[in-house]
Amino acid sequence: MSFAFTPFRVRERASIATWVLAGVFAVVAGAFFRAQIISNEDYRRQSDNNRLRKLNLASPRGIIFDRNGKTIAENASGFTVKLFAASEDSLRAVVRRIAALVPSADELESQVVKRFEAAQYQPALVYSNASFETVAVLEEHRYLLPGLVIRTEPRRYYRAGRAVSHLVGYVSEVSAGELERKRFPGAKPGSLVGKDGLEAKYDSVVRGLEGESFIEVDSRGRLVRDGSQQPAFKPVPGERIKTTIDLDLQTYIDSMWTAERPGVSGAMVAMTPDGQILALYSAPTYDPNEFITGVSSARYAELTTGSAKPLFNRAVSGSFPPGSPFKLVTAAIALKRGLVDFSSRMPQACTGGFRFGNRVFHCHKKTGHGSLDLTGAIAQSCDVYFYQLGLRIGLPNLLSDATALGMAAPTGIDLASERTSSFPPSTAYYDRAYGKRGWTQATILNLSIGQGENAQTLINITRFYAALAGDGTIPTPYIVSKPNQPSRSLGLTSEQLAGLQNALWKVVESGTAARSGGRDLRVAGKTGTAQNPHGDDHGWFIAFAPADHPKIVVGSIMEYAKHGTVVAPYVVRAIRRYLQKVDPALAKAPVKIVIEDDSATTDTEIPSDTILKPRPRR
Repeated sequence: MSFAFTPFRVRERASIATWVLAGVFAVVAGAFFRAQIISNEDYRRQSDNNRLRKLNLASPRGIIFDRNGKTIAENASGFTVKLFAASEDSLRAVVRRIAALVPSADELESQVVKRFEAAQYQPALVYSNASFETVAVLEEHRYLLPGLVIRTEPRRYYRAGRAVSHLVGYVSEVSAGELERKRFPGAKPGSLVGKDGLEAKYDSVVRGLEGESFIEVDSRGRLVRDGSQQPAFKPVPGERIKTTIDLDLQTYIDSMWTAERPGVSGAMVAMTPDGQILALYSAPTYDPNEFITGVSSARYAELTTGSAKPLFNRAVSGSFPPGSPFKLVTAAIALKRGLVDFSSRMPQACTGGFRFGNRVFHCHKKTGHGSLDLTGAIAQSCDVYFYQLGLRIGLPNLLSDATALGMAAPTGIDLASERTSSFPPSTAYYDRAYGKRGWTQATILNLSIGQGENAQTLINITRFYAALAGDGTIPTPYIVSKPNQPSRSLGLTSEQLAGLQNALWKVVESGTAARSGGRDLRVAGKTGTAQNPHGDDHGWFIAFAPADHPKIVVGSIMEYAKHGTVVAPYVVRAIRRYLQKVDPALAKAPVKIVIEDDSATTDTEIPSDTILKPRPRR
């Protein structure tokens, strides 16, 4: 058979080839059209994702001021070192090179890897506040460190440092768990957020909004061009906030405590009668600037679980038996119910103890106080008088009235770490704890003097005394914004309130705090020695001044101080310091530091080289 190409056959095949080629070119043209026109944005985005890396730009946190415009928390420039990496292995390799160039913490590699896993296409943080020397070394060896990014970013700085640690808190990188729980709305991996104090409570206000910028890298992740000088979105600074804090008073309390009570755990709170916090201090303290560079897990464990627990805020989170300062709660309840007045005496005079059933409940003064009226019982802190006063009130009434006064409720202070005080709301508590009829009426004897099932925070007892110093309304303490909460009232007449103020003045004028140095300031207050099953007794002193028109209320507790009279002179000195500013004529004489034994009639001065040694908790 012959397959010779005839002219017709040639034309037929040429036509077919033409259509095939046209179809191929049409498909190719369609592909080009789809790639260049229809899918241009998608491919460009993929290309940019391979070529560009997005960086979150930290926003300056809002400055925190005291009541006089002095800075509590501000911002300073710092160097941030981060790494881009295509995989965990390449990241580890670069981190090891950095560790060889720069003295680093042992946990650097593991910390960077954790950040890389949570980074979500963001660079992993290596140093949050690197020194200039570190940055210089890394820049010099940049060719060995692909993916290295160094930025100048705002960093938190606390000029007063340790003096304001428990008040202002600290900032740290948001954790993966916090992101998962959405504890900090708007935070991203690598964001710095407030972890305690005012920084945590007002984080959403002072954090601001992060910006964005892009850098260009090659196929190996090495920096080609840095576009951060022209960010896509500029960071928005956080809002400034003004507090009620008097920074001079805050730093004075810190200097007084660290110089004269080193190693002693405790707290001091100063406020106005209407609830404005002037100072809030807890010891031992820590440096919040330490967290800016990051702390190791060992250091964090030392701060949180060590015997001293420096991160623990004893002013708002520590619960202690309130001791004798609680006697004013008992007195206020009895006055409100009309059970006594200031001239009332109890049936049994104080002879050093009170027999109830087959047991004797002792007074702190072994020789007794004799027959006292209510004013004298407060001034001398007579336990026997208050045993009988508690019985006259009755356990159900004492529990319900004290609960109504907030003894089992949080104060509402605008700090995130506040702990609720503990107090039985009713006799049902004892039924559950000991079984019905498993407890006796003797329970009220301990409660009436601030012992027993009663653990109060310093801020809660101090705000109760603020009500005594004010108009009888228990204020909600605050540092930034006054909360809109219903107020509690002591339910006392103006005459009864004035009588309690006078009785507290007698405590300083001639009672248990007579050697505190507060007589010339007309300080009114109450000492307290709270029994402690873990060691020496705790010492309390809550006071306000001047007694006839109070301008400041200060409360303090020192753990294992043995007597409240040890604490009283320091409270008086804090009061004097504040009054020097608002009324200089009131503050003249220096304060003599003394120990006053509640069980004796004489006082003993503290030698200048004496330091009260704390005992560890068990």
